[in-house]
Amino acid sequence: MGFDYTKLGFKAGLEIHQQLEGNKLFCNCPGYLRSEKPDLLVTRKLHAVAGESGEVDAAVKHEAGLDKTFVYEYYNDSNCLIELDEEPPKKINEHALNEALKIALLLNCEIYFDTQVMRKTVIDGSNTSGFQRTTLIAKNGYVETRFGKVPVATVCLEEDSARTVGDKEEQEENVRVWRLDRLGIPLIEIATEPAIINPEQIKEAALKIGEVLRACKVKRGIGTIRQDINISIKGHERVEIKGFQDPGMMVITSDKEIERQLNDIKEKKTDGEVRGALPNGETKFNRPMPGKARMYPETDLPLLHIPLQRINELKKNLPRLRQDIKEELKKKGLNDELINLVLDGNLDDFNLLMKVHDNANLVAKMVTLWRNEFATKYKKSFEEVREILNEVLLEKILEGVEKEEIGEGDVKGILIKIMNGEDVEKAMKIEKVDHNALEEQIHQIVKENPGLRAGAYMGIIIGKLGVNVDKRKAMEILSRIVK
Repeated sequence: MGFDYTKLGFKAGLEIHQQLEGNKLFCNCPGYLRSEKPDLLVTRKLHAVAGESGEVDAAVKHEAGLDKTFVYEYYNDSNCLIELDEEPPKKINEHALNEALKIALLLNCEIYFDTQVMRKTVIDGSNTSGFQRTTLIAKNGYVETRFGKVPVATVCLEEDSARTVGDKEEQEENVRVWRLDRLGIPLIEIATEPAIINPEQIKEAALKIGEVLRACKVKRGIGTIRQDINISIKGHERVEIKGFQDPGMMVITSDKEIERQLNDIKEKKTDGEVRGALPNGETKFNRPMPGKARMYPETDLPLLHIPLQRINELKKNLPRLRQDIKEELKKKGLNDELINLVLDGNLDDFNLLMKVHDNANLVAKMVTLWRNEFATKYKKSFEEVREILNEVLLEKILEGVEKEEIGEGDVKGILIKIMNGEDVEKAMKIEKVDHNALEEQIHQIVKENPGLRAGAYMGIIIGKLGVNVDKRKAMEILSRIVK
């Protein structure tokens, strides 16, 4: 929109919340979502009380004034009393803590050796206890962008909230229904400093942080990541915009928020607030900005100690980022299409088979393009084809190539035979023309058909000697005699 962001005093920061794989953070319940009818309903209400300062938080007062009733759906086999706030939390999930530490290290952060699990006040009913457990594990990191470094202020490990059920319009007035399946799933929160200087840098920083997250064991799919932006311009307090799924919308929404704040300033309405991101780039009012004094220690858990030895061990086994792997695959000779296909869930197969035979293009085609092609041809899913042409079978075929029992040019034909029901041993039995006899016959073909290109000669050779001819050897002979 042509804004002069420097002149406007534009400042922005990111908050990204990403679910981690595994059981819940402070109990042993599984971290998957349910769709069946719940076994139990628990009803509660929110009551506003003054904190240690003697004042009632503005956001708490606002929510309590709505007089909502909160209903929680509970499952006997995947929830427990901890999620109902009827039992103290267990010790922190060590697997989740390790993944959070890896993410912090990949973000160039300093790890806290000793930290305290805290309670963060939550007032929308999304937690049965009225607070969310969170612990600060790292600080002072950064990600690189075209516009300079974006400082990462903090990395926290916390429990996710419950999720709403059904459409709000279908629920009774002032009744909010929450399902406890999501409550307690490990969640990493990454917060940058308010040092982002324009909307494009917001988007780029979000993508860079997303790349780090995808390199680790995080949940995938809609709802597993939530991205918020804090934005202010000169003369207006900070506004938090919640609920981005697509970083591509961050630029549009940020510019619309600047316009909105400029109108606020004209009307002398400059208070901060929490707003929700809408699909068209606009935002809607959610609630007033919560007060600052929202955190207090979790008295049911001991101080969390993270030894230096643990951090050093994790550093030795940090996952590689997608961009680094891309560069490595380019050096192996793969084009962009094959690189993206390999990175899209096929990297483990690729790396395993490269230890058997180091022709990267052949291996990449075996685990990506040809599997896709066969899925279409034989009307199967990619995973069904992958199960037939599994890594053990592909490894056996490549061992045959290494031993020169079969040629690289034979591999696709062997895979087709296997897809048609032949066992691998029979499919790999290829009668080859003796190399001396092959050279003699190629000389004869060239003599009888002078002046053709190498590709045309190959067509004649295959037509005369069959598809099982050693094509690589044939091309080698042709290159010597066809000038």
